[in-house]
Formats: sequence, structure tokens, C-alpha cells
Amino acid sequence: MKKFLSPIVLLFALAMGLSSCDDSKSYAELLADENQAVNKFLVQFRVEENVPADGKFEIGENAPFYRLDDDSNVYMQVLDPGSDVKPEKNDRVYFRFTRYNMFYYVVGGDNSLLGTGNADNMNSASTYFLFENISISESSQYGYGIQLPMKYLGYDAKVNLVVKSQEGPSDEISYVVPYLYEVRYYKSQI
Repeated sequence: MKKFLSPIVLLFALAMGLSSCDDSKSYAELLADENQAVNKFLVQFRVEENVPADGKFEIGENAPFYRLDDDSNVYMQVLDPGSDVKPEKNDRVYFRFTRYNMFYYVVGGDNSLLGTGNADNMNSASTYFLFENISISESSQYGYGIQLPMKYLGYDAKVNLVVKSQEGPSDEISYVVPYLYEVRYYKSQI
């Protein structure tokens, strides 16, 4: 009987092993895909590895993307530097945005169907974060990347922002999807 059970157990273990095989990608492979999508996008623009020491950014659609963090997770193109008034820690910063999944985004293409956000819907709920405070859900849900431009720019600034998943919305990190945001920051609700 023992000799008969051994092959059955072996077959059962083999069947379980084969059924648990998954064709999905590893986290490392997902990160590599994310980096490739971001690099494919950024190669079409000038990229500056550092923020200008004097704080004077090139402005406009032909401006470079500036790397904002040491891990190369966030890049910013300044479309409008905004006012001279900058937020201080824990100030409420309102923002309107449209974001594009960078796996599907095509530079110069018709991306009107792919963008999501609240930029075009003034009836949508207010979106804000407390500057440099991600301990509350209103701030952490959007990730730290969305806050970084406000370290350098004033209220009413408008930027294009590349945000990799590690610095993106907290509930989306595991999806490993980079986004291109078009963001406008405000001091009060609009």
C-alpha cells in the first residue's frame, strides 16, 4: 500500500506545482517595464539631472524635464512657475490634474480618451494635500511625487510631472504603473 501511495502523492504534488505556475511578471520585471516606459517618454525631451541652484527654471512646453529626486522617480517640466508665494509645511495645497498611464501615452498623439483626473470637471470634489505631510490620508493617497514641485514653485504653478509608482498614489504602488500628470496648484479651492 505504501508503494502505491507514494506515486499518487508525487503526482498530486506535481499537479499542484504545475497549477501554481503563473505567467505573470515578477516585481523586478514590472519595475524594469516601468523604467523602460519612462525612459521611452523622456528620451524625446531634454532632461536635467539637477534642479537649478538659483531656482530659475526654463519654462514652457520646450523646457526640459528636471529630475526632482535622487532615485529618478519624479521629473518635472515647468509650464508656469506660479506666484512668489510658496506653501509652508502643513499648508493645504489644492490641485487639479489630468494623468496619463505612460504605458499607453504617445507624445503628440490623441490622448484625450486616456487622461483621468479632475482638471476638466469643476464639479468634482476638492483635491488637496498638506504640504510635506504624508501622515494623513488626504496627502498620502496621492503619493509624495505630486508634492515635490511645490518645494520649488509657488501657488498657481502648472507643471507636467512624470511620477513612477514608488512616489505615486499609495494604493497603486503595487501596480507599478508610471503616470504623466499635468497639474495646476492653488492656495484655495476653486
